[in-house]
Amino acid sequence: MARETNAAKRERAIEFCERLDRRYGPVECFLDHATPFRLVIAVLLSAQTTDAQVNKVTPELFRRWPTPETMAGATAAEVAEVIKSLGFYKTKARHTVEAAQMIMADFGGEVPRTMDELTQLPGVGRKTANIVLNVGFGIVEGIAVDTHVNRIAHRLRFSLKKHEKLPLKTEQDLLKLLPREWWENVNHQWITFGREICHARSPRCSECPMTDLCPSVQSA
Repeated sequence: MARETNAAKRERAIEFCERLDRRYGPVECFLDHATPFRLVIAVLLSAQTTDAQVNKVTPELFRRWPTPETMAGATAAEVAEVIKSLGFYKTKARHTVEAAQMIMADFGGEVPRTMDELTQLPGVGRKTANIVLNVGFGIVEGIAVDTHVNRIAHRLRFSLKKHEKLPLKTEQDLLKLLPREWWENVNHQWITFGREICHARSPRCSECPMTDLCPSVQSA
């Protein structure tokens, strides 16, 4: 099989995004939140945990500590008690309190609006920062590559195979491949597609409307 040119891959990737956009349209953030601060905390808590599980604990969490100021006064042990149903809850509890404290001490009580500043917050990496910027502030600086986005990017060979376990490298591959106007919707539309059809263990390839765009299916 001839090696795919970059131009052909780009055309295929845009077609994939166009089809998802027609299928789903704008997709709302899956995490319940009312403010940028609550979004930071919710995304921080979602690492290696489902959004549904996070949405079960955040109502009580934000009832008790709704703002950076109130959260900064909590103890990690208090927060841990509320979120103990989540994976890695002790570390997440510590990061939650420390992030609130940094927002108060270093950013005047306001969630920062730049990638560099957001990633200074404990527990906040580039994926979390991308979601906060995009959903919380309408700032599109990159693509949040979670497990769904990473899986789909590699199944469709939009990212180099050697980057399969390197989400940050996968993001850079996608940023180079896709025109900027598509970046905003990639995360939530691809997650929806991953949950509906392109499952991790048993993808529903026989029902997938994208098989003509998927080298993994064509080479099977």
